Formats: sequence, structure tokens, C-alpha cells
Amino acid sequence: MTLAATDSPLIASHDAVLLDLDGVVYRGGDAVPGAVEALTSVEGARLAYLTNNANRPPSAVADHLRDLGLTVTVDDIVTSAQAIAGVMAHDLPAGATVFAIGGEGLRTALKERGLVPVDDRHAPEVAAVVQGYAPQLGWRDLAEAAYAIETGLPWYASNTDLTIPTAEGIAPGNGALVHAVGLAVGREPVVAGKPYAPLFEETIARISPGAPLMVGDRLDTDISGARRASIPSLFVLTGVSSLADVVNAAEDELPDYVGLDLSALHDAHPEVVVEGDRATCGSASAEIADGVLRVATSGGPTETLRAVVALGWAARAESGITVTVDATIGA
Repeated sequence: MTLAATDSPLIASHDAVLLDLDGVVYRGGDAVPGAVEALTSVEGARLAYLTNNANRPPSAVADHLRDLGLTVTVDDIVTSAQAIAGVMAHDLPAGATVFAIGGEGLRTALKERGLVPVDDRHAPEVAAVVQGYAPQLGWRDLAEAAYAIETGLPWYASNTDLTIPTAEGIAPGNGALVHAVGLAVGREPVVAGKPYAPLFEETIARISPGAPLMVGDRLDTDISGARRASIPSLFVLTGVSSLADVVNAAEDELPDYVGLDLSALHDAHPEVVVEGDRATCGSASAEIADGVLRVATSGGPTETLRAVVALGWAARAESGITVTVDATIGA
């Protein structure tokens, strides 16, 4: 695998940008530094915001983005709650009652698809269990979900992100809660969020892009999901996955492009030349010795990052080693 390249700004090659939210556009309530400026500078491409966080309805997400200074509509927001509600509406009878563990966003999405969410697993004619993220969920909620699933009901989950980036740090995500229930019941749910197909399918059906680009901070969800959907991807270093993670990523989690942050949308991504233990990209270069990867010559953040990542990938392909990264980009 090698990084894709473009001599013109990356955004010029795409008519739509599919953006993860947590860790890409914002962390908690605050915008990622530079994100608003980068996105408001986009011209000629549709912006769609894909979130695995099923807690908030699209209207609340849109309000949040507008508060940060972005121009968005509700139709620009696609949530894993909407995606799983679509899957369930396809699988279940119209008007089916479902036991819903999660926040307002999940319940709103279910209602929009004609399903009836309830908080009591003993409600009449419950047809399925669905699990989504909400910060107030506790042990009792997970236990109730497990009890219902153990009766044989179909089990659905909005997403399985093990962690979620917040303003205070990395916290347990919905996947950690789903995993806890799975350990109790010995089953796996049907999942809609990244890296699974339904969230991408929901987005593509809505905006019909010709040349989309996925931007994400998580290799295991955003980037892996984009590869599964055959959508080129830009990985940014503003969220969960680190520089060492992307250098040592599994093949099915390798991005097409890498950037420090969303400003990389407006950068050219020059070819990287790898020669032995050295890689050059534009004015930047990186070197590797004894499995340790370092910046030799700093250039622009995108050039420097590309040199480091490409050299790390080449070293791994040649020797199969795990590469240690001793480099800070853009400091």
C-alpha cells in the first residue's frame, strides 16, 4: 500500500466530503482547532457529517455545528441512529415495538422510521432490542438489555466504537457497553455505524456524490469503513488514532491520504519517494534506523507526515517489524 498523491489541493478532486464529527470537527463541545476555518473555505463540494454517536438527533447536531460557525442543515447530518433505524425498519414489521437503550437521537430516528421505542422490556409485543450511546446509561440499563436479548429477541446496535473523544480525554464509547452486553448474552448484534455499510449507504443514497472523500480520526471505524465502501479516505491526527497507529496499521485500515488536521483538505499531497531507509516528500524527509522512525528534514505538515507514514509502511512491508515513531508533526 502506498499513499495516493495529488499535485493540486486534495479538495479539488472531490465533489463531496464525508466527515466524521467526534475527533475531526469537534471534541466534546469545542471545535477542533482550525476545523471551522478549513471547512468554511471549502468551495464546490458538498459537506456531509457522519457520526457514529447515536445520542443526539440530527437537529441537535446541526445546532451544535452552527454554534461553532458552520453553515449546515439537518439534511447534512447522518447518524448511526438513523442508519440502524433504517435497517430495523427493513427487518421488522411496520409499527413494531422495540426496546430501546440509548438517548434521544436513537428514539427520534426509530420514530421517523415508523417504529415504536419503549423503555420497558416487558411492554406488549416487543419485537427487538436496540442499543445506542447515552452518557447516563448504567448497569441496570445494560442488564435489562441482556435480559431481553436472552429471550431470543433480535439485537441491534447503532455502533461499536470502543472509545469516544471528549474535551477531557478519551472515554468509553458505545462499543464498550455493547461488548459488555455481548459478554453476558454470548451473541453479537447487527451494527449500522462505521465501519459497517449501513451508515455509508444512508449517506450515499442521500447526497449521491460522484467523487466522495471520507475524513476520519479512527482507523478502525472511519478509515476501515471507507475502504470497505471503496471510498478514498483522509486520516487526520486530531482524535483517537495516533501517528504510531497509522504507521503500524493493518492493511484494511490504511488511509489513502494523511493530514495533521482538516487543513490538509486544502493542501497538495505530493508523491513520496522512498529510497532504502529514507523517504522524501516535497521539502520534507524522514529516516529510519533500527526500527525507529524520525523526521530528518521538516517541511509543511502534510509533506512531513506523508514522508513519515510512507517510510514506515515501506519498512513494515520489507521486514514485518513494528515501527517505533520518534516524531512530532506540526509542533
